[in-house]
Amino acid sequence: MSGQNPERKGKAKQMLAEVELPQDVSAVLKDSILSIKAGKEEVSRRLEMRKVHTTVVGNKITVSTKRNTQKDKMMVNSVEAHVKAMIKGVQDPYKYTLKICSGHFPITVAVKVDKLEVKNFLGEKVSRVLGIKKGAAVKVEGDKIVVESASKEIAGQVSSDIEQLVRRPSFDTRIFQDGIYLIDKAGKGIK
Repeated sequence: MSGQNPERKGKAKQMLAEVELPQDVSAVLKDSILSIKAGKEEVSRRLEMRKVHTTVVGNKITVSTKRNTQKDKMMVNSVEAHVKAMIKGVQDPYKYTLKICSGHFPITVAVKVDKLEVKNFLGEKVSRVLGIKKGAAVKVEGDKIVVESASKEIAGQVSSDIEQLVRRPSFDTRIFQDGIYLIDKAGKGIK
């Protein structure tokens, strides 16, 4: 047995992470889809990874792998981070704030049912319209647009879609500052 470590014989350690649910939060795992609910807020996410096993027992969500390799640890930590973000989102929805900047032409922004409409952007006659993703609430408050969602991914994607709606490629943003820009990302200001 030269070259082999006797401690390595037998079963490998199992990588395990546990997330405890707060008192008012419930979780259900069905067909690899984890649904977390608190009050009227609910977030669902597919957690389907080959080597990672997720289970819900009582008020704990357990994420585990059979092996203890570096890749397995990273996958377990990723799933654990997603679960924690979902729990935080159902308790206190993620809030992204965007600022409407218009130096040349006054921009009019309005929310109609599930669409965001930007009128008179750089003097354009045709309005720019964006369909708002399901699960996000968008409000216009003066020169600010507020995007709220229990899902961090949806809030971020809707904010990005709004920025891209009025994007002007090949224009110098130091001179042509008209547009809609993200200024606050879930409580973290952007410089």
